[in-house]
Amino acid sequence: MLRQHYGASPHWPALAEALDPVLDAFGTGKTAKVAETSTRVLLDLLGWKGQVVTSSRLPTRPGRSVRLADLSAATGARAYLCGTGGMTYLDPAPFTVQNIAVASFRPPTTGIWSSGRRFSALWALATLGPDAVAAHLRALPAHRGWLQTAA
Repeated sequence: MLRQHYGASPHWPALAEALDPVLDAFGTGKTAKVAETSTRVLLDLLGWKGQVVTSSRLPTRPGRSVRLADLSAATGARAYLCGTGGMTYLDPAPFTVQNIAVASFRPPTTGIWSSGRRFSALWALATLGPDAVAAHLRALPAHRGWLQTAA
């Protein structure tokens, strides 16, 4: 289905090859494996050089917001970036206790971001290519207002 939808895109050949491990992960029948593999493939395509840390190896307490605050603190985060959906249920208090700001992510409304809510990362990678998408992501901090600290 991906080939049918994105096959004519200029960067599809490289993207299709990079997605092979994700397709293999579907064979495991484990959602977590598919999620981890697809995240790692995306980060690799974008040239991200950070370290992936598995949450199961970090100390946390129960409770949705408390757990997220604990995970953020364990990784040395100074801010927790949250989508608009998550902001509806997130309790900022556990983050405040650990001196971690909670920021709502709002993508810029210009350039490739203007239609971002209607497209996926696959669309951007197949159409623009990994290098262009990575460059756009690196430019995000230059946009004022893309992060708003929660009240």
